[in-house]
Amino acid sequence: MSGADFVGILPLAILAAAAVLVLLVLSVYRSHLLTCILTLLSLAAAAASLPVAASVGPRGVTILLISDGYALFYTGIILAATFSVTVLSYIFLRSRPGRREELYLLLLLAALGAAVLVFSSHFASLFLGLELLSSSLFVLIAYPRGILNVEAGIKYLILASVSTAFLLFGMSLVYAQLGTMEFARIAAAGRGAGGAILIAGLGLLAVGLAFKLALVPFHMWAPDIYQGAPAPVTAFVASVSKVGAFGVLLRFFRLAGVQGHGHLFLMFTLIAIASMFGGNLLALLQGNVRRLLAYSSISHLGYLLVAFLASGALSVTAVTFYLLAYTATIVAAFGVAVLVEGNGAAGAIADYRGLFWRRPWTAVVMAGALFSLAGIPLTAGFIGKFYLIGAGAGSSLWLLVLALVISSGIGVYYYLRLIVIMYLRPEQTAPETAPAPWSGSLILGALFLAILWLGVYPAPWIDMIQRNALLK
Repeated sequence: MSGADFVGILPLAILAAAAVLVLLVLSVYRSHLLTCILTLLSLAAAAASLPVAASVGPRGVTILLISDGYALFYTGIILAATFSVTVLSYIFLRSRPGRREELYLLLLLAALGAAVLVFSSHFASLFLGLELLSSSLFVLIAYPRGILNVEAGIKYLILASVSTAFLLFGMSLVYAQLGTMEFARIAAAGRGAGGAILIAGLGLLAVGLAFKLALVPFHMWAPDIYQGAPAPVTAFVASVSKVGAFGVLLRFFRLAGVQGHGHLFLMFTLIAIASMFGGNLLALLQGNVRRLLAYSSISHLGYLLVAFLASGALSVTAVTFYLLAYTATIVAAFGVAVLVEGNGAAGAIADYRGLFWRRPWTAVVMAGALFSLAGIPLTAGFIGKFYLIGAGAGSSLWLLVLALVISSGIGVYYYLRLIVIMYLRPEQTAPETAPAPWSGSLILGALFLAILWLGVYPAPWIDMIQRNALLK
């Protein structure tokens, strides 16, 4: 591996070195604040290295990784989301007893796994990145240890193991048919090729990744994990893990030519429609904010499949922009959950009654996030859905576009219901709430501004995506 190759994967190297550094510091001196600061500085250093990595141009680093604008842009989203989650984790853990520092080490390892996924160009690196991400999430979900946390961690462990089995079986079938595990060679050898073994292998690969993305009918784990895990970890699962998994899904299946395999295209179409309607309809029945957001995230991943199945450069632009908008929005929503549940609330919708009168700024941020998830104009979600619809219409995927529009209309109801509840007068028995920490207010403010910026003036981001983040 040359020096230029090392520069190309510099963000990965910094994340790996940061994990080792944090581990060594913990073995010598324990400090919650120091560990958090080291983690934030490491994430900032990795983000600062992205332009340096881009300077060496797109290049394959061995046969396992590819450093290009697409991988670096997605890594930037991962780093920004992890930075926000780290700040929220400090707020969440600072008043809790016990050892708290290991959580930051696990966040770094999970972020590294997600970044490896978007850099992957080979089944081996895909598997290693996915397992590094999943193994870290097992512990994060059950951290700090509690009844709900451990139950959620065990559920994730079992279902993630099942998804890994599907993934490995699919890889073995593709390798048996084509004799290679490199994405580019698979695309070249599989172009125009048929056969039941290849279709079955690609289908099992899709199923394995659909488990990670919690798409219907592989979504069973999402509501329980979202409710049982600590709120900052839930934000991480809902954002970083989805960006990593969808990033590698998009890279591999765009190269493989999903449009050229009729059975595979039909499978993704059915999954997309089921996810859009299933997620929104089930969210209508929820009395817990975290479970509501869990089912909501299922529907949003279904929306993404509309652009994923479309052809042309607009589809990659639409997916990337929507992932960026969704990440900022969902982290903001769970950031509010961290502050609300910090007072011992269980996360029920009733706990948010009168939030505006107790914490006006927190309620405004939550309202902005919910408006964005609903796709209301002047928010990031509206522009994101506009591009998804444009990509679907450009490829004449009218059934999927219609499903997106109708299911989005269903989703508006439960988002607006929660907003109305936040602006109702609080009950007389509602407990007094302490003011939000300045760090929490600052990170929520940054996320709120990002939601508005992406919704009001998205042109610079769209231009950046089209110049740097398209698959070649």
